[in-house]
Amino acid sequence: MILSVCLSPCVDINMEVDSLTVGMSHKIISKRIFFTGKALNVAIGLARLNADSFATGFMYEDNGNQFEQELHREGVPYKFVWNKGRVRENYKFVDRRSMLTEIDDISAEVSTEKQKELVNLVKQISKTAEAVVISGSLAKGMTPDYYARILNAVPPNVKKIVDTEGERLFQALKTGVDLVKPNLDELERTLKKPLKNKTDMLSACDELLNRGSKTVLLSLGKRGAIITDGNKHYYSKSVNVAMNSTVGAGDGMVAAATQALVEGRSLQEILRRGVAAGTAAVTSPNSISFAKDKFDEILSSLEVKEI
Repeated sequence: MILSVCLSPCVDINMEVDSLTVGMSHKIISKRIFFTGKALNVAIGLARLNADSFATGFMYEDNGNQFEQELHREGVPYKFVWNKGRVRENYKFVDRRSMLTEIDDISAEVSTEKQKELVNLVKQISKTAEAVVISGSLAKGMTPDYYARILNAVPPNVKKIVDTEGERLFQALKTGVDLVKPNLDELERTLKKPLKNKTDMLSACDELLNRGSKTVLLSLGKRGAIITDGNKHYYSKSVNVAMNSTVGAGDGMVAAATQALVEGRSLQEILRRGVAAGTAAVTSPNSISFAKDKFDEILSSLEVKEI
């Protein structure tokens, strides 16, 4: 079983409008609502790959039942720590020029007692897990070292996969992790420097390896991804597909890479499967995850080169 830990779920409300002007009235052309959160997306991606997936994390009483319904439809079992209030709602507006405007909500605060409850729940569930994935932002009232608190509750024989940035990532690395998956922008922000070429990128990955990760999977968006364990470095270029939405692409990459890691596959195959899932996700405008048949189709055409 692979356990996904979601610390800050959200409702993504994506709206297409003809134009967007401050102070004016607008009509919505189309609207899509996703009940999401990075680790929940990973759990769904794993289920679509026929992996044994389980979701946990914080949930909120006012609208959390909608997340339960979504996970039930995807065949993902779950157990949450429940809090008062609503899951935060993020609004994304796209106008006719394909300009994206985002308005991100803040979550309700999570008490110290609830934080302890989730640590204990992860400790209990992870006893039967092969891997634990933790990703995304923190709820209001939480400090970056909460990542370390969660991961320290995981048994040492269980693989740990992390997808976050900044101080949260540094705190996670202190516990020793098996795989981290930053994207290029996140890695630049985390290390506070530009990464202009593959030499820069590999050097930056080395910094994460030296801080406590066994493997770094660096997403380059539509250009593909790099994977390294400090000894071997590989690159896979993504294939050209119709890009309908980038939402959930990184989470799809984490899901497929985690499954490959648990199955003991090679670095090259972890990379290839991660890129295939991330690419498949951008072709699915009406879903936060990817279709298995699209994943299989893209996977068959990907190549990996040693750097």
